[in-house]
Amino acid sequence: MAKMTFKKLAFILHLAACSTACVSAQVEAASLEPETLTVVTSYPEQMTTRFQESFERKYPNVHVRIVWKQRNDAFAMLGQPDGGGADVYWAPSLENYRALADKGAFQHLDVDRAVLPGKLGRQWLSDPGGAFEAAEIAGYGVAVNLETLQQHALPKPKTWRDLASPAFRGLISVPVAGRVGFSPVLYDVIFQSEGWTPGWALLTEIAANAGVAHSGGEPIGAVESGDAAIGFAIDFFAASAAANGKPIAMIYPTRTAFVPAHIALMAHAPHPQQARAFVDFVLSRDGQILLLHPDISRHPVRLDAYEPTPPGVTDPFAIVKDLFPFDSEKARLRRAAIVALFDVAVAERMDELKMLWPLIQSAEVSATTPAQKAAAAIARQKAGFVPMSAAEADDFAFLARFSSPEFLKTQSELWRTEISRSRGEAFDLLAKAGAN
Repeated sequence: MAKMTFKKLAFILHLAACSTACVSAQVEAASLEPETLTVVTSYPEQMTTRFQESFERKYPNVHVRIVWKQRNDAFAMLGQPDGGGADVYWAPSLENYRALADKGAFQHLDVDRAVLPGKLGRQWLSDPGGAFEAAEIAGYGVAVNLETLQQHALPKPKTWRDLASPAFRGLISVPVAGRVGFSPVLYDVIFQSEGWTPGWALLTEIAANAGVAHSGGEPIGAVESGDAAIGFAIDFFAASAAANGKPIAMIYPTRTAFVPAHIALMAHAPHPQQARAFVDFVLSRDGQILLLHPDISRHPVRLDAYEPTPPGVTDPFAIVKDLFPFDSEKARLRRAAIVALFDVAVAERMDELKMLWPLIQSAEVSATTPAQKAAAAIARQKAGFVPMSAAEADDFAFLARFSSPEFLKTQSELWRTEISRSRGEAFDLLAKAGAN
């Protein structure tokens, strides 16, 4: 019943948007010559088609040509001197927008900050200089299978720390940072909210409870099937599954973040008037309401799109006190380092983590003497050791060096040695303390 109510409301809102568009379509369309507009995106077809059709109803003289490009291919195309012939770039790619803006690839955008604040609390969503604008935001956290949690008599996790509990052992799915596009940002949400060093220690402890996923759909797939009770995810994956009748809910842990996707007008757009009209439509109330459709399930960045807020939809601007000011620029620069470090600290050593962390947790519970308690505490520090300091993680010059394959290889080899030594010392301490 809840699902039908949401879909009916979304449909009504969509009709209202279409009605508004139709009233002004004849007047606005007359100002645009017949043209084919090229929009580069990595959004799925079920999303782009709705925007394409709604825009073309409003501007019947303009045909929207969708060119689907993933992050690297989009950058190669749009980074050309003429922008590859594209008019608009519209995609969830933190890395590309800043790098392309620095190359002068975009035109300046002017927006109404009364309804498009460009910020979520103290977190910047849009480019402060106006080179690109947030078009939607997505929440990061975990999808949970409510039935599987109930079967295991487990509560819904409320914090990232809850996921390290032995109660969730074998019931979590985590994505490999180098294989699943959204995961480096998701992990940096933990690192920025918990602190770089404590965040990595926590992630390795959570990984001891988990299986690894090598594609973006695997965590949700494992949760849908009940093979996992919890999967690291972006909220629109969970919302889509729930809309299709799956017993899935999205949990936003305390101090998580909503991360933006953007839209930009290309500096050398062949059809600048039509391109600006498309950008304006995506950012309009009519366009933003389309994001709420169950087949899309993204969060508008426009305040009046939440008036009223549909049932089952979280308004990020209403829960901003529970979030923290995520730094998207820092996440962009950290991406390569996080991918490399995840490989050597987590993905390559899952068996080791599954042995070490349960030993530490058991030792902490059973310790009775000061020596045993001290040994368990030191073992925890050594197990959670991260061979890249917080200062290095905030040093943009150091992070830039990860673009070099030679530096990446050398650094990874050094990290493997340091991690092996630290975790070996943790095992030795536990053995001497009688942990088994």
